[in-house]
Amino acid sequence: MSNENNGPKVAVILKGWPRLSETFIAQEIAGLEAQGVVLELWSMRRPTDKARHPVHDRVAARVVYLPEYLKDEPRRVFAAWLKVRRLPGYGAARAKFLADLRRDRTANRVRRWGQALVLAAELPDTIERLYAHFLHTPASVTRYAATLRGLPWSVSAHAKDIWTSEPWDVREKLADCAWLVTCTNVGLQRLKELAPAPEKLRLVYHGLDFAHLPPPPAARPPRDGSDPADPVVILSVGRKVEKKGYDDLLNALAQLPHGLHWRFEHVGAGELSDALKAQAAALGIADRCTWQGGQPQKAVFAALARADLFVLASKKAADGDQDGLPNVLMEAAHQGLPLVSTQAAAIGEFVEDGQTGLLVPPAAPRELGGALARMIADPVLRQRLAQRAGEVVRTRFSYEAGVEWIASALQDRHRESTVTARAAE
Repeated sequence: MSNENNGPKVAVILKGWPRLSETFIAQEIAGLEAQGVVLELWSMRRPTDKARHPVHDRVAARVVYLPEYLKDEPRRVFAAWLKVRRLPGYGAARAKFLADLRRDRTANRVRRWGQALVLAAELPDTIERLYAHFLHTPASVTRYAATLRGLPWSVSAHAKDIWTSEPWDVREKLADCAWLVTCTNVGLQRLKELAPAPEKLRLVYHGLDFAHLPPPPAARPPRDGSDPADPVVILSVGRKVEKKGYDDLLNALAQLPHGLHWRFEHVGAGELSDALKAQAAALGIADRCTWQGGQPQKAVFAALARADLFVLASKKAADGDQDGLPNVLMEAAHQGLPLVSTQAAAIGEFVEDGQTGLLVPPAAPRELGGALARMIADPVLRQRLAQRAGEVVRTRFSYEAGVEWIASALQDRHRESTVTARAAE
């Protein structure tokens, strides 16, 4: 390979790049480059967000976009097939795809195979391994392409991909991959139940890159909700999707005592935007709610700076989707905000009720309203919980240790071959 020393060594396969809602992925990629890992990014979708975070601009890797729909680039897909069908791994990869297709007869499955053909055909010869973010569709493309090219592959699993994927699909990917990292203990335990070789799985919290975050405000006003001219500002940041529980949050806000004065601000895009605005109007609280939509990181931290408390009402969606440990909770704590959230998913791995925040059962608006009312009226409580949460973030949730482990694993081919051989015994 003529450019072996200079070309990318690891191909990172992503569902979309860049994405405002996936700052944790961009943070990891920037951190891997800082550790000396030479990357190339392969995205299954083109960006839909108009803005970018500063962390996206720190990433130097070349970005290649796979055909999102095969019909849009038929010549590219056909040329890829002509090339990869001659590879030694073609028969094994095709067998894996057909076995999956028999159990998942969808256009989506066929699309993943076509994207894998393009990925395998166009990867530079310098690439030594593949690394997928998310265990569902990105890992499918990665698994087929890695088999085609005879390369090891690894995966980072997060939330929806763990809880909504079919068990058979997860088992086969866990059998094939060299190693997997996941960002919550609850997710790790679920995957261990399905893994043929649980020793290949590792817990790596996303954490925060403190060096690139603004410092928290020096102090916050001791608002207590008694002054209609100076209401307590309640902030939430998250996508407007079912698992974030914004319908429950609006119901909770509508139940707050009339004597408490508050204002709700939300940052984030999502499919439920119109429904939530209509719900706020029906509840009679629309004039107290501000919907900012998706925003770049600078605007998110400006919102964190002007807020008095942070709330996230996560719950399990009807299709089984649920949060992992949302990074935004750690960002809010880092910025000195007290937290109100739910005992959903892995939130309890960070927020301890009465110590680092207030936790209530998921999908329980009455209990959520009670916790909010308590926080609104008690600035001393807010300060105490925020201080403790900030201490926990700084001591337990730096991203550096996790990125260092991933960087080492991605660059250590001997370790990878050893792990893979052990898993096959």
